[in-house]
Amino acid sequence: MNGGVLTEGSVQEISATVTGLLADAQLPAALIDELQQQFGIKVVPQVAGWHLAWQDQQLVLRHTELSKQGDILVDFASGAATYRRKFGGGKSEAIAKAVGLTKKAGLSVIDATAGLGRDALVLASLGASVTLVERNPLVAALLWDGLRRARLDPELQDWLPARLQLVFSQAITALQSLPAPDVVYLDPMFPAREKSAAVKKEMRAFHDVVGADPDADALWQAAYALANKRVVVKRPGYAEFLAGQKPSMSIEGKNNRFDVYVKAAL
Repeated sequence: MNGGVLTEGSVQEISATVTGLLADAQLPAALIDELQQQFGIKVVPQVAGWHLAWQDQQLVLRHTELSKQGDILVDFASGAATYRRKFGGGKSEAIAKAVGLTKKAGLSVIDATAGLGRDALVLASLGASVTLVERNPLVAALLWDGLRRARLDPELQDWLPARLQLVFSQAITALQSLPAPDVVYLDPMFPAREKSAAVKKEMRAFHDVVGADPDADALWQAAYALANKRVVVKRPGYAEFLAGQKPSMSIEGKNNRFDVYVKAAL
């Protein structure tokens, strides 16, 4: 365990389009060493396409040819994140009901497809202890940097870092090696149909950088084998059940549904 990151497997097995930082990014040497050690990310003289950069004292993901894309980052203290945490509905949110936080506080959760950690932030804010699993080095580095800055934020430092742990690993590997949690949460990549231009841009980036989740069905099997209490799968409303498995129940959210597979009572 180093810097809040547990690394499973080798970086060579976890490929990305580009694993480089801009050479003139003025990134502190200590952070460069951490990124190299944790994720195999190096500073390179020039980059093309998707890459990490250092902007306003934070890591961002950007594209050399897509200036209108805008930077992508993990910011647990952003206005949107803070508003959702404080006024988004709390335990009345569909994800909280699906995971079971309305029935039992302090659940342990593995978020096996962590992405930018937005759902994990909601769960942690409601008392869950969440292990974030991310296989892509660029996205994992964004999560790591978001946690680094959360440790410096007066509103987050006393609770959020203690409730979030980052694991850099293929999801299937993590689900075969981590201790069994109460709940395994899956949100595999799926073609987006949201009308929001911002969401479309972000999803484009994720499809380009992270790629599809061809092992999503296998993830369900591993998740169900590991979880002590339940598995929760986030799906677009139009999508079929993951792995063809009918859930115990489904809870409808604003833009998605949460399929819940109950193994034992909470």
